[in-house]
Amino acid sequence: MLRKALAYRETHQQRFVQDLSGLVRIPSCSFPGFPPAELQRSAEAVAELCGRAGLEHVKLLRFPDAPPYVYGDWLHAPRRPTVLLYAHHDVQPPGREELWKSPAFSPAVRGGRLYGRGACDDKAGICLHTAAVESFLQGAGKLPLNVKVLIEGEEEVNSRHLPALLEKNARLLQSDIIAIADTGNFETGLPSITTSLRGLVAFDVTVRVTERSLHSGMWGGPLPDPVQALSKMLASLTDAYGRIAVPGIYRDVRPLSAVERKSFASLRYGETDFRRQASALPGVQTVGGKSAPAVKLWREPTLAVNAIQASSRKDCANVINESAWCHLGLRTVPDMHAGKTAKLLMGHLKRMAPWGVKVEFSSPSLADWWLADASAPVFQAAKRALSQGYGRTAAFIGAGGSIGFLEPFCKRMGGAPAILTGVEDPLSNPHSENESLHLGDFEKGIRSSIHLLDELSRI
Repeated sequence: MLRKALAYRETHQQRFVQDLSGLVRIPSCSFPGFPPAELQRSAEAVAELCGRAGLEHVKLLRFPDAPPYVYGDWLHAPRRPTVLLYAHHDVQPPGREELWKSPAFSPAVRGGRLYGRGACDDKAGICLHTAAVESFLQGAGKLPLNVKVLIEGEEEVNSRHLPALLEKNARLLQSDIIAIADTGNFETGLPSITTSLRGLVAFDVTVRVTERSLHSGMWGGPLPDPVQALSKMLASLTDAYGRIAVPGIYRDVRPLSAVERKSFASLRYGETDFRRQASALPGVQTVGGKSAPAVKLWREPTLAVNAIQASSRKDCANVINESAWCHLGLRTVPDMHAGKTAKLLMGHLKRMAPWGVKVEFSSPSLADWWLADASAPVFQAAKRALSQGYGRTAAFIGAGGSIGFLEPFCKRMGGAPAILTGVEDPLSNPHSENESLHLGDFEKGIRSSIHLLDELSRI
């Protein structure tokens, strides 16, 4: 069965690329202000792919005020596990059109890469699933296990309706394993399985001193400057080495497992590699202490001032502003508690506020971290599958970002393990202009998806 599926993939690879290009042409932005009709058109195109692959019961799942989701299944493998294949068909806005080398929604191939919005995030993920399913059903006549497919339409706007949709369709979606095609490879050609995600604690900080801005010549001297006050508060958040200086912040951080240490070390990813990928300017130091870059990126908490404002360059005047504002984001790791972390951070900022300035916080936005046991059989099966698909030993990696829906998703499935893979690479530019997909990795990714279904059938 596996051999026939792989042979079918080989003779249909170019058409799978055409399928992906067809999806990329649809501007399915889920952000406010973009036409909802394109999300409907995108969902219908995905449903058509699912039907052509041989999936049954293909339909659009609708929820009030939510973009359509797509569902399909094939449930004819008794005594075999059921895997839920997830991806999303909505995309980010195109951004600055003048920076695209070819139009965002006109897929173009250059240098072995397919360019276009959604090419890697996450319409490639959809096609990994549908191509693997089609290769089995059309090439071998059946799948080695039971399959359900869920393609979301609002992931880029924080999956607002996903928890309610999971609740409503709990029996329909119930599965033993979840396979999510929405992450990436550590480098081009290196198959990677994401086994940890950082969480996020984020909120606004506002410092106030007066009811209105005042002439800096007439009032400057006795009156505190809120910008300087906020700057002092923010400066206190890290030490001279760039590590977070909030007391208690590292108390609950879980050490790396032996599997994580071995896998991270195998990447041979040093400071030089990080500086090159980050486009760090000459002379700019790396911060955060002595840990390796991969550990800092994936398994240690980090803090960023995402935005700061008092006045603006356009409105600059000789005044003492009445207030200063910033937005803070702290990435959490296992076993940090998001609510506790928010309280520690807010309490520290309050204590460090100088001159009696008034400090206000918005309600924090909280997203949980996620961690999988890479030594578990399902993840070892995934490693074997990707290693066979790419012809190179797969690596277990972390991701510095967050997927807020993942933890509740797994809980709703009764604790089902989630396998996170994808075909993004460091050159993919997801969410930015000139998003692209390495077509060689797309081919290997489909092969890996075929092997994954075969491997999981024996769990």
